[in-house]
Amino acid sequence: MNIISYPARETWDSLCRRPAFDHTDLDNVVASVFQKVKNEGDKALFELSEKYDGAVFKNLRVPGSAIESAIKSVPTDLREAISIAGDNIAKFHRAQLFDEDVVETTPGVKCWRKKVAIDSVGLYIPGGTAPLFSTVLMLAIPAAIAGCRRVIICTPPDRNGNVNPLILYAAHYAGVNELYRVGGAQAIAAMVFGTETIPKVDKIFGPGNQYVTRAKEMAQLEGTPIDMPAGPSEVLVIAGSDADPSFVAADLLSQAEHGSDSQVILLSDNNDLLESAMKETEKQARQLPRKNIALMSLENSRFILLRTLDECMEFSNIYAPEHLIISTSDPHLLADKVRNAGSVFIGRYSCESAGDYASGTNHTLPTGGFAKSMGGVSAESFVKKITFQEISGMGMKSIGPAIEKMADAELLQGHKNAVTLRLKTLKNG
Repeated sequence: MNIISYPARETWDSLCRRPAFDHTDLDNVVASVFQKVKNEGDKALFELSEKYDGAVFKNLRVPGSAIESAIKSVPTDLREAISIAGDNIAKFHRAQLFDEDVVETTPGVKCWRKKVAIDSVGLYIPGGTAPLFSTVLMLAIPAAIAGCRRVIICTPPDRNGNVNPLILYAAHYAGVNELYRVGGAQAIAAMVFGTETIPKVDKIFGPGNQYVTRAKEMAQLEGTPIDMPAGPSEVLVIAGSDADPSFVAADLLSQAEHGSDSQVILLSDNNDLLESAMKETEKQARQLPRKNIALMSLENSRFILLRTLDECMEFSNIYAPEHLIISTSDPHLLADKVRNAGSVFIGRYSCESAGDYASGTNHTLPTGGFAKSMGGVSAESFVKKITFQEISGMGMKSIGPAIEKMADAELLQGHKNAVTLRLKTLKNG
């Protein structure tokens, strides 16, 4: 790790690039998985699970007995922690759904929108190097609040075909009892096409590795929408001279330990802070159980010295981080200038881990710069909003002539006639 001091603005774009990957083989692998699952259904899922995960088992659906056993195995203190997180997630997401007013755009013309839950959704829960049971809460609780009729979970099993009990417990807590032990691109394909056992869903949610992310992108080409192309984790920290180097280092490592392809960025206008944070990061990294992963991730890191905190904010808006932590003497001053970020953490005690688990906000967030054009998962992600309009005779008299003129200008006589006939009827009483 080295400090990059006062980089010229023309280099900022290159400094904001994520680690590059060769997608040629990735595309071929995922495309072949899709084709195999589409043609062979469950048979393909068993074969691919053995090929890629080394897992051999007989039934794709997790049996109720396994869920019951998982419920009993979770310690009381962890249950209480999950309950605190679940309550906060529910409170925050429940507030996101509200009824909209009927708008009378013109006398006699009423327009409104009605929110309707997506019928069936599929949640992908990673279970490889870390069993992300918190992601179950982040996705299943908003789905329940939205009122989705069917919610299924796909998650990779271990070599014995078992799913991590914490994932099973979190699913039970969130009210999901339809779980399938299949991971990777084959799980996404199963939810896109449907198999003898796993149903086709209307929308797919959840993070994953580069194969899962590419599979989700291919899902859209097959007509199944997704929440977002959530790729490797990332965090950007803006630290002032009074920031605590140990806090900053811990925040960087909380993302670096996610995966070797994660990226962490530290920006400051104070070189002493950068040097202290760098030393602390190296020290803390070697104490982590996942230190090898964290150290590999740090190879993609950036420690950048800029002239002012305002410049740091400008750089951050170009990078558009998944997580943005602002640890300065007046963090709200910079927070007001945020234009692009997935989730923002304000002040020295607002660590990214809080958003990952228990503050109530959602941790399924846009990565790879997608925060420039989209936000994270919310309760609204699980609903569609249908527009309605009701036009009275008075309303048609009011807007009809404008519709006729516009349709005529676009050479769409059928559109015009639909209005003209109504206006004649109204004129004739």
